[in-house]
Amino acid sequence: MEFDTLIQTQELWKHISDPGWVIIDCRFDLADPAWGFNEYIEIHIPGAIYAHLDHDLSGPVSEKTGRHPLPDPIVFAQKLAGWGIDQTRQVVVYDTVGGAFAARLWWLLRYFGFTRVAVLDGGLGKWINENRPTRSGIEKGNALPATPLLSIQPELLVTTDEMVKTYQDSSFRIIDARARERYLGELEPIDPIPGRIPGALNRFHGDNLQQDATLKLPHVLKQEFLALLGNIPPQRTIVYCGSGVTSCHHLLAMETAGLSGARLYLGSWSEWIRDPTRPIVRGV
Repeated sequence: MEFDTLIQTQELWKHISDPGWVIIDCRFDLADPAWGFNEYIEIHIPGAIYAHLDHDLSGPVSEKTGRHPLPDPIVFAQKLAGWGIDQTRQVVVYDTVGGAFAARLWWLLRYFGFTRVAVLDGGLGKWINENRPTRSGIEKGNALPATPLLSIQPELLVTTDEMVKTYQDSSFRIIDARARERYLGELEPIDPIPGRIPGALNRFHGDNLQQDATLKLPHVLKQEFLALLGNIPPQRTIVYCGSGVTSCHHLLAMETAGLSGARLYLGSWSEWIRDPTRPIVRGV
C-alpha cells in the first residue's frame, strides 16, 4: 500500500524498521530558525532525519523572491539522495503543529515528481502521547548511490506573473491561509507590509485541524472547502500564505477531502509585496 496524503501513527509503527521507508522531521519556528533542529536532537521518531525549512526545503532568497523560494533542483536532488529518497521509497513527514511545516515537504516532493509521501496525522505529539519510542541525537539516511531523477510538475505551481494576471479573474478562487489578523492587515509580525492580495478569501490553515492537531475528517473538510469555493472548481483554486509554506496545508487538506487540483502561489505575500506597483487590500 502506498500513502500519498495522511498516514496514521499505528501504520508508521508497523514500518518503523522498513528500509524502504524514510522518515523526515520538519519541525521549525519562523521566529527561531534553530529551534527545530535543537528539538530534533533532543527527541525524535526513531530513524527520522531532520530537514530544515530554510536550508533544505528552500532556495536562496533574492530581492525578487519571497522568503522561501524553491530550492535549486540539482541541489535538492542531491539532498534527497543523501536522505535515501527516490521514487521507490515511502516518505513520511511530520512536525509538532499539525503538519503546517511538514506539508511544505509533502508538496515539494510532489512538485518534483515523488508521489509516495504522506504527513503523519497528529505528528510527533500524537506519537509521544501514545507512548511510542523516541530517540535523541542525529541520524543519517541510507544514502543512494546516485541522485534520483526529478520530474517537475509545473501545473502544481503559480508564479507571481501568473497571479498578477489571475487575481482579478472571478473564475478563480484565491485563498489566503494566514491568520485573520494578518489577512486583514491589522497585524504583520513577519513581512514589512501588511495586507492581502485583492479578491482573496481567508481560511486560516489551522482551521483544518481538530483540537488534538489531527486533520479533520475528510467529509468535514470537503464540506468546509466547498462552502468557501462556491461554484469554483478546485482546479481553479490558488492558495497562498506568507511565503508558500503553511498554505501547503490547505492543499493537503483538500487532497485528503477528494478536492484535487488546487495550486500553490509559491512566492505568496512576501513575494507579492516586493513590487510596490502590485495592489494590496487591508481591512474587511
